[in-house]
Amino acid sequence: MRRDRQLLLLFIPCIVFYVVFRYGPLYGLVIAFKDYSVFQGVWGSEWVGLENFQKFFGNQDFWMLFRNTFLLGFFTLIFGFPFPIILAVLLNEVRVKWFKKSIQTFSYLPAFLSVVIISSMIIDFLSPTHGLINQFLSFLGFEKKYFLIDPNWFRPIYVISEVWATMGYQAIIYLAAIAGISPTLYEASKVDGANRWHMMRHITIPGLMPTVIVMFILNTGNMFRIGYEKVLLLYNPLTYDVADVFSTYVYRKGLLESSYSYAAAVGMFESAVALVMLLGANQLSKRIGGSGLW
Repeated sequence: MRRDRQLLLLFIPCIVFYVVFRYGPLYGLVIAFKDYSVFQGVWGSEWVGLENFQKFFGNQDFWMLFRNTFLLGFFTLIFGFPFPIILAVLLNEVRVKWFKKSIQTFSYLPAFLSVVIISSMIIDFLSPTHGLINQFLSFLGFEKKYFLIDPNWFRPIYVISEVWATMGYQAIIYLAAIAGISPTLYEASKVDGANRWHMMRHITIPGLMPTVIVMFILNTGNMFRIGYEKVLLLYNPLTYDVADVFSTYVYRKGLLESSYSYAAAVGMFESAVALVMLLGANQLSKRIGGSGLW
């Protein structure tokens, strides 16, 4: 304690953050088992046990919400996970510094934009009247399309925009992992006659695998945690059947309809499924790669 007192002092804000914003709110989960009333308070409200969960599982929207949440998370993981790795590997092979810096800057830029700005850009790009995409389709002789009201297009739009918004930021992690690979490995491979393709295949990519496994586990755990912000800004009544997810459902039930106990039960179920998937991904990574987070 005395030796590491400076580090422990720096760690205090982190501890305070997790206590206040992560562990503290766990107290509120008890309202999922109550008929919560704002006027009676948490402990004064009537205890109803698993009634809210039974009501949710018996709701006709349950399987629709489960399907939409799973598919959006799954497609984002499958199509979005490889792109940061590919971008990092390709940037590592670029030798023209100004070109490399330019690509890095443009790829990182969406990470500094809010979800509202990104969603507004998507809406403007896909506008049927003045949108860039429809203008291009019209130039090629195709009819303009109302993308955002077509249920078949919602998932591709969401996944593509999510990949574009997160690809550059996540690539930083893999670039840092590549920087940690010993330069002597590359020098030895050059002596043995290896070209850049051989070095990338046999040194860079294997050196990235521990980081890739850890990131895959974390992304799989978050696969079921679809944020409500972008979905809420992009969907409409015509796309509810393919766009409505647990988080938007919690928002509507909890904040708009004031069904606090029911919304808490839905959110608790979503978190439980995410935890199970995180543990499952960790066990799978151990079987495949021999290592995991735990």
